[in-house]
Parts: sequence; C-alpha cells; structure tokens
Amino acid sequence: MRHLFIFGTRPEAIKMAPLIKTFQADSKQEVFVCVTGQHREMLDQVLEFFEIKPDFDLNLMSANQTLYDVTAKALLGLKPILDKVKPDNIFVQGDTTTAFVGALAGFYEKIKVSHIEAGLRSGDMHSPFPEEGNRILAGHLSAYHFAPTPRAVENLNKEGVTQHVYNVGNTVIDALLLGLEIIKRKGEAPYETFFKDIDFSKKVVLVTGHRRESFGGPFENMCRAMRDIALAYPDVQMVYPVHLNPNVRKTVNEVLHGVDNVKLIEPLAYPYLIWLMSKSFFVLTDSGGIQEEAPSLGKPVLVMRDVTERQEGIEAGTAMLVGTSYEIIVREAKRLLDDKNHYETMANAVNPYGDGTTSKQVLAFFNKI
Repeated sequence: MRHLFIFGTRPEAIKMAPLIKTFQADSKQEVFVCVTGQHREMLDQVLEFFEIKPDFDLNLMSANQTLYDVTAKALLGLKPILDKVKPDNIFVQGDTTTAFVGALAGFYEKIKVSHIEAGLRSGDMHSPFPEEGNRILAGHLSAYHFAPTPRAVENLNKEGVTQHVYNVGNTVIDALLLGLEIIKRKGEAPYETFFKDIDFSKKVVLVTGHRRESFGGPFENMCRAMRDIALAYPDVQMVYPVHLNPNVRKTVNEVLHGVDNVKLIEPLAYPYLIWLMSKSFFVLTDSGGIQEEAPSLGKPVLVMRDVTERQEGIEAGTAMLVGTSYEIIVREAKRLLDDKNHYETMANAVNPYGDGTTSKQVLAFFNKI
C-alpha cells in the first residue's frame, strides 16, 4: 500500500515518528511524508532526531498566523501533493489543525484516512480549543480509527463511529522508548553538559504550561502557585522550558523571574525534554502528551487543566487533575513532596496508554487488508 503521513507540529512528529520508521522497515508498504510546518523549528528538531526526511514540506509557518491562515494554506497546499502521490491511505495524528485539514483533504479526494490517537474527548468543545473540534471533525472524516484506550473506543462508539475502530495504545509510548534508546546508544554526555546549571541533587520538578484557554487569570494562578511552591521548598529545583507564545512569556517572566530555584529556559528539543523528564521527581503540566509519557517513567503528573481528554490516567492514578486553582496546585504539589506513600502510589501506578507496541499493531492491521 502507498501511505502519505501528514503532520505539522512537534507533538504530531513525535507520535508519527515510530509509526513511520515501522512502516518504512516493511517492504510491503510505500511511505511518503508531508509536513505542513505548522511548527517549524520544533518540528525540524524531531525530524532530525528520528532521522526522518520529508518528501514534501509546505512550510506554511508565518508570523502572527491565525487558524484561518493555517487551515486555508494547508488545504490548498495538500491538493497538488495528493494529485502527485495518489496514496491509498493518509495518516493523520491527534487533534491539530493539520490533522483536521489532512483528513478533510483525504475526504475531498475520496482517499481513506487513518486517524492515529482517535477518540480522545474532553466533552467541552472550547477546552482544549481548537483541539476538541479538530479531533471530532477528523474522526468523522476517517475510515480507520486507531484509539489509544478502551475509553477512546467508547467515545467513538457513542458518536456512531463503530466500524474499523481499534484499541492499540498510544504511539507516544513507542516514541518515548525509542527516543531513550537512541539517547542511550549515542551517550548522555551532551545532555549532562546542556543541563549543567540544574542541581540534580535537588528534587527536580519539570513544568510545562502554554494552553491558550488558560491565558489571563488562570495562567497567573498557575505561575503564582509554582513560585510559592519553589519558595516553600528550597530543596526543590523547578525547571520550566517556557513556550514561545508572548502571552505565556509575559506572565511567566512577571511572576517567576528571579526566584532562585526556578530555572526558566528556552523550549527544549524532544530528546532533551524526555531526558530531563527521566531525571525529574514529578511533572506539573497542561500538556497532553506528557500526561501519557511521564507515567511510563514512573513520574507522577499534576495536570493544570480544568478538564482533560486523557481521563484514563486520572482513573489509573498516574495523574491528578488540579485545574488552574492556586490552592489546589500548591496543596497537591506539597502532598507529593511531603507524603512518600502518596508519591509512591502515583509513581507505581500502571500506565494505561500502552506498552510500546502500537506501531507494530497498526502495521499488522495494514498487512491483513
């Protein structure tokens, strides 16, 4: 079969990478890779790390682009590529604008679309925004649905999507294990040098935060909570790779700049992020992927969002939803730092997102049809 993988952001690239590598290694599958460049520098870092060379690059990133810009440019850019490749199947991943547009383009050309990480739902069309809308639309335009968990399968079934729905786990675990294997093979010295200013004798708390629905008061609450946790625990080292969005940077710098045991650093390339995660005590995040990755490394996750589409982690006990409430974030962070039994319970909970065999399961499906 001839497959076209379409993606454009760093999270998509991470989750597509092990799938692409698995399909490329099978002589029965013909693989083409198209990136939209919805993220640019961060996307390129992942491609380089996993040694993936795109066949097509729309390079649509531009300053101050809107969702209208990304959607229109991606859709128009994909038409000549689909005409040239004539794929039997299009792979899209997750909930980005690129994923939605890739599915829409496939629908327009009557090409079967495979949705990786299908069926995630928060139940709130505006949180996360626009991701919830993107994944619902992509799901209903797709022919094959590769869901990460039984709950995701159930979500699709509730929406009337019952054909070709498969629970295969999440490729993010495949990527994490593959990435750490690459780091180990090539040596950790570059990472130790890069993070030489981080005091790893302390309990390292990895922080990520950038969701647009939190901008304003909620994001200020998150940052104040981080500041006060750091001030209350001198033996904790917080490390925050700060997202490039100006709305994020303004608040972060106003609230957290100058706190001795808070390191504000530039966004990290994927291998540096997973290496740092592996050395962390726990994670404070509003990211989707990290909710899945950190538990595979035995790292508890406090999720700074009011709702999450990754409810399985909450139920399994690998993650806890703390919202954007200052009081709850501080309380639960202190509990992880002070209560060893509570920490061990979260750290040892079984990760519900898979065992690293998702890519092989997807390939096995296509080798059967």
